[in-house]
Amino acid sequence: MSSMSKLLSTALLATVAVSATTQDEIKDYVKHHMVNNPQIEVTSVDIIGKRELEKPAGWSAFFVNIHAEIKRSKTEKDRVTVPDTIFAKDGFAVPTIIDMKTGKDLKSQLKPDLDPNIYDDKHLIAGDKDAKHKLVVFSDPQCPFCKEIVPNMYKIVKEYPKRFALYYYHMPLLRLHPVSDIITRAMLVEQKRKNFDKVIDMYSLKIEANELNVTKVLNRINSEFNLKLTEAEIDSKEIAEELRHDRDVATKAMVSGTPTIFIDGKWDRSKKEYKKYIPNR
Repeated sequence: MSSMSKLLSTALLATVAVSATTQDEIKDYVKHHMVNNPQIEVTSVDIIGKRELEKPAGWSAFFVNIHAEIKRSKTEKDRVTVPDTIFAKDGFAVPTIIDMKTGKDLKSQLKPDLDPNIYDDKHLIAGDKDAKHKLVVFSDPQCPFCKEIVPNMYKIVKEYPKRFALYYYHMPLLRLHPVSDIITRAMLVEQKRKNFDKVIDMYSLKIEANELNVTKVLNRINSEFNLKLTEAEIDSKEIAEELRHDRDVATKAMVSGTPTIFIDGKWDRSKKEYKKYIPNR
């Protein structure tokens, strides 16, 4: 997240309570009252979803995407979109709810259900689209946890294509692994060619996280995975648009880390839920 985004996020958490019970009132509150910072202008608010909480009873969680402009100077502005969760009940809203017995922050425990439009053919990399269980993963090929989880998930889905469908969205974490930008764009080229095994193979690439020399990275990819990718291919407008699309989907789904996994539209915090549906396990 950029420093500007962090500034907005901090400002969004500043208010403790305000009258808000409906989606329109939540939007109005966020847009006009929630941010008290002259550098930030909230331009619009999208309600991504709503969930009624069983505990504490009577509270609703509103999942929102907040679109804002942040002044860098008198003439320059940054446009950012910040996902957030607002809890509301009886005309009051709070930025989070903490269970005093466990210390758990409910904001970190919740995500909205996925939009069914996320299951599109160009993101299906394994399994049958009519399979009983749909898996969605947001991932960075250099994320160490992704390296452990995603290739194995892909292997299992290929083994049981009638039971699972796997939809893949790219989410390179460039602050942690700048080289992921180059690798991800290479993956996207092979994904469009439906060379999905090659896409997953790139998880095994061992390279410095801060490597930004495109020629060097591509040479390594081509050599290790027997490919012939060119800089023109990974730098194409089409690939840039695909990557931007995946980032937008991640924002709307309130995904901020990798790997983030959903099964049948629900966030799987354990990242293991799908294994319950593997035959003989």
